[in-house]
Amino acid sequence: MSVEVLGALLLGLGYLALLLGCAMAVERGWVPLHISRHPAVYTLALGVYASAWAIYGSVELAANVGFGYLAYYLGAAGAFLLAPVLLVPIQRITRTYQLASLADLFAFRFRSRWAGTLVTFVSLLAVLPLLGIQVKTMSEAFNLFTQSQAGPTVALSFCTAIAALAVMLGARHSHVHSRHNSLLSTIAIESIVKLLAMLGLGAVALWLVFSGPGDVQQWLEGPGYLAQAQTARFDPAQWRTLLLLFFAAAFMMPHLFHITFAENLSRHTLLQASWTLPLFLLLMALPVPLIWWAAQSVNDEIPMSAYAAYALSEHWWVGALAFIGGLAAASGTMMLIALALSGMVLNHIVLVARPPEARSDLYGWLLWLRRGLVVGVIISGWLFYQWIGRHHPLTNLGLAAFVGMAQCLPGMLALLYWPGANRKGMVTGLIGGIAVWLWWLWLPLVAGYAPRALPLTPLTPADAPAWYGVTLLSLSLNILLLIVVSLFTRTSEGEKSAAEACSVDAVIRSKRLPLEAATAGDFSAHLAQALGDDAARREVDRALKALNLTPQERRPYALRRLRDRIQANLSGLMGPSVARDIVDRYLPYRHDDAPITDDIHFVESRLEAYRSRLTGLARELDGLRRHHRQTLAYLPVGLCVLGDDDELVMWNQALSQLSGISGESVIGSRRDSLPDPWPKLLGSVLSEGSSPLYKQAVQLHGKDYFLTLHIAVLSGHDSRGGSVILVEDHTEMKWLEDELVHAARLASIGQLAAGVAHEIGNPITGISSLAQNLRYDTQDPALLETADHIQQLTQRVTKIVNSLVGFAHAGGPTPALPSSPVTLKSITDDALHLIHLARSGEDVTFTNACAEALVVQGDAQRLTQVMVNLLSNARDACAPTGTVYISAGEQAGQAWWCVTDDGQGIDPTIRDHLFEPFTTTKAAGEGTGLGLSLAYQIINEHQGRIEVASPPPGASRGTAITLWLPLYQQDDQPTHV
Repeated sequence: MSVEVLGALLLGLGYLALLLGCAMAVERGWVPLHISRHPAVYTLALGVYASAWAIYGSVELAANVGFGYLAYYLGAAGAFLLAPVLLVPIQRITRTYQLASLADLFAFRFRSRWAGTLVTFVSLLAVLPLLGIQVKTMSEAFNLFTQSQAGPTVALSFCTAIAALAVMLGARHSHVHSRHNSLLSTIAIESIVKLLAMLGLGAVALWLVFSGPGDVQQWLEGPGYLAQAQTARFDPAQWRTLLLLFFAAAFMMPHLFHITFAENLSRHTLLQASWTLPLFLLLMALPVPLIWWAAQSVNDEIPMSAYAAYALSEHWWVGALAFIGGLAAASGTMMLIALALSGMVLNHIVLVARPPEARSDLYGWLLWLRRGLVVGVIISGWLFYQWIGRHHPLTNLGLAAFVGMAQCLPGMLALLYWPGANRKGMVTGLIGGIAVWLWWLWLPLVAGYAPRALPLTPLTPADAPAWYGVTLLSLSLNILLLIVVSLFTRTSEGEKSAAEACSVDAVIRSKRLPLEAATAGDFSAHLAQALGDDAARREVDRALKALNLTPQERRPYALRRLRDRIQANLSGLMGPSVARDIVDRYLPYRHDDAPITDDIHFVESRLEAYRSRLTGLARELDGLRRHHRQTLAYLPVGLCVLGDDDELVMWNQALSQLSGISGESVIGSRRDSLPDPWPKLLGSVLSEGSSPLYKQAVQLHGKDYFLTLHIAVLSGHDSRGGSVILVEDHTEMKWLEDELVHAARLASIGQLAAGVAHEIGNPITGISSLAQNLRYDTQDPALLETADHIQQLTQRVTKIVNSLVGFAHAGGPTPALPSSPVTLKSITDDALHLIHLARSGEDVTFTNACAEALVVQGDAQRLTQVMVNLLSNARDACAPTGTVYISAGEQAGQAWWCVTDDGQGIDPTIRDHLFEPFTTTKAAGEGTGLGLSLAYQIINEHQGRIEVASPPPGASRGTAITLWLPLYQQDDQPTHV
C-alpha cells in the first residue's frame, strides 16, 4: 500500500478544513442551538479522552499485555460512574467560583498562588509526553500510509494547522470560562469520526481479514493460540495500579478537566454522561483485539505493533481510515491540551510573575498572551517528539504522563473530603511525589540514563516494570507527607473557609464584615487602579447584572455578594490567586471593633439552593429550619432581627405590611439606612435594653400609628448575638381607649344634661303657665300676641331639652326592639334639629323630603341616633354651600330612608370596610371611625340593612346611604299615620 505524499497531506488538511467549516456553521447559528447544546454533544466531546493512545497505543498495549489494554477504558469509565460523589462536587465548586483548571481549583482551596503554580508545572511536564504521543502518531502513521519519510515535516504542518484551529475555536474571547459551542461541536464530530474509524477497522478485521466470528475463534484455537499464549499478562496488583492511573487521568488531565467542568452544560448533563461516556469507550475498545489478531494472522512479524491497522489490507482506503481516525484523535486532544494549558500557564506563571497593570486594553493583552501560549504549547509537543518522543514507544510515553498527573490525586481527594488538609501538607506531598516521578521515570525518559534501583524494591516483583514501582513509591510518599504535615502544622483561616466551600457537604459560613466601599458604584473606581477604567467598569457592570443590583446599592450584605461575584469573575479571567490578590487589595473589608459573626442570611440562601440535594438527617434538620423560619416569617406580629453590628438579618411579612418596606430590599442593610421613622424607633428600643416601649406615636403612609416594641437580646455560647424586636400595632387599641374616654365624657354630659333639663323644666313650666294665664287676665291684643310668643318659645325650649335627654339615654343598654310605630319624617326633623344645634356646617343646606305618612317599626331614640350620625357625616363631606337631601319611600313591602350629599364621595379602598370599627375618611382628631359601625349595628338590630352608593346612580360625585327598615304592621296591614 502506497499513497502519494501530497495526496495524504491534502487528505489531512482537508479534514481539518472540514472541521473548521463545521465550527463556523455552529458559530454563525446555521446549526440550531438545541442541537449544538444537546447533552449528546457534550458526551461525544468527553470522548476526547480517547486520544491517539486509543487508536494506536491501545493496540500496542494489547500486543504487550493482552486484555490489560482495557484498563485505559475501565479506569475512565469508573471515574464517570462515580460522578455523583466525585465529579458533581468538583463541578459545583468550579461553576460557583469560576475555576477553569485544576491549578485554579488547588489555588482556590489551599489559598496559595504557589499551589497553583506547582500544579501547573506538574501538568506541563506530564502533558509533554502525551503531546509527544499525538505528534509521534501523526508522523509515523503518515510514513506508513505513504511509505515515505516526510512524517516529521508533515506533522509540523499539521501542528501549525491545529494551532490555528485551536486559536479560532477557543481563544477568540478573553474569558476562559465562557462556553464555546463551536469547540464542543468540533470535538464531538472528531469523536464520531474516530469511533467510526475504529468500528470500520474492526469490521475490516472481522469480515475482510477473517470470515466472521467463527473464523476468529478458529484462528485463536489454532494458529493464533501460541502467539496469545506467549503474550505477557499483568499482575493483579499492576492491573489495579494501571486502573488507578487511568482513573485519575480521566478528570485530572488538563484538557479533560477543561472539557468536563469548564465547558459543561449542567449537573444533569454530567450525570447523564456517567453512563453514556462508558458506553462510548466500550465501543472504542471492542475493535482493538480484533485489529491486533487480524494483523497477526496476515503478517508473521509486525515491527510496529501500534500501527497494526496499516497491515490489515493492501487497500488504500483501509490505511486512510486508520490515518483519519488517528488524526481526529490527535488533533482534538492537542487543541484542548493547548487551550487548557495556555490558561493555566497564563494565570499561574505569567500573571504571578508579572501581575496585570491598569492597562487601557487589559482584555486584549490577556487574549494575545493566551493565543501565543496556545501556539507555544502545540509547538512544544512537536519539539518534544523531535528530540525525545521518536526514540520511545507509545506505552512508555503515555505511562510517564499518567503517572505524573496522578501525583495530584491525593491533593484532589483531600480537597474534596478532608477539610483538615492544608497548603503545607499538599505542597510537601506533591513535591515528594514529583521528585520520585521525575528522578526515576521522567528524566530517564528525557535524558536516557538508567537510574539507581528504587527504594523498597524488594517489596515489588523482580520483573515489575519501572512505572509500577514509581507509581507506588511516589503516591505513597505523597499521601504520607500530605497527612503528616497537615496534622502537625497550622491551617490558616482562609484555608478553613475555602475547605468549607470545597467540602462535599459544604455549608459556607461567610463572615458579616463591612467594606471600605460605601456603594456599588464605588467599586469601579477602586478596581480601576488594577484593571484600568474600562475593564473595571465592565467587570462591575457584569457582576451587578448577574446579581440584579444597581450602582446605588448600599446594603453591606449586597456589597459583600458583589465583591464575591467580582472575585469569581476575575478568577475565570486571570486565575483565583491573582483575582484574590486584586480584590483583597482594592476592595478590602473594614475591620471595626464590632465582633465578627457569621452571615446567617447568606448561609440560609445557600441552604435553600442546595436543599434538594440534602438527604437523611440533614434533610430533616433543614425541614425543621424551614418550619421555624416560616413560623417567624408569617407571624401576625411584626418581627425584625438585628445583629450586634446593627445589620438587619430578618424582616418578616407582618412588618413589611405595616411599614410598607419589603424584606428583600432591607435585609442585609444597616439600621441607620432604613427609611424614617425606623432608625430612631429601633434605636430607642435597643437603647432601653430589655424594657419595652409602649404606644410610640409614629407616622406611616401619611397616617398616625401607635406602635409597641418588645426586645429580646440573643446571648449564650451557641448564639451568634443580636437582638429580636417585636413590633405590635396598637393603633386601634389606642383609638378604642380614646373613644372609651370620650364615651365616659359623653355619659357625664348626658347625666349633666338630664339634671339641667330637670332644673330648667320647672321654671319653663312656670313661665308657660303664666303665659297661659295671661290670656285670661287681659283682652289687650298686644299682650295676647306676646303671650302666644312666650308660649311658642317655652315649647321650643322644652323640645330642645327633651331631645338632648333622649339622645343621651340612647347610649344605655340596648332594649328589645319595640313594636310601636315611628314616623320617618318626624325622626328626620328631630335629627335635623340636633344637627342645627352645632355651629359647624351652618352653610350646608338640609332638605327633608320624607313622606308624611311613612311609618316603620322601631325605636325612635336609636333611629334618631342613626340619622344624626348619617347627617353629621354628610355635612362634613360637603363643601361650603353644599346640599344634603333626605328622602324616604316604600318598595317591596319595606321602607327605604336615604341620605344623599354632593360631597367628594368615598374612596373605593375604604368602601368595603366602611362599617368596620375605626374606619374613617376624616383627618386625624376629627373622627373616631365608630359612628357608622354603631349605625350598622342599630339597623341590623331593627332587621334592616344599609346600602352605599358612591357616587349615586346618575351623579358624578357624592354619596347616597340608604337604610331599609320593616314597615309597621297592624292587623297584617301597613299603617300610615
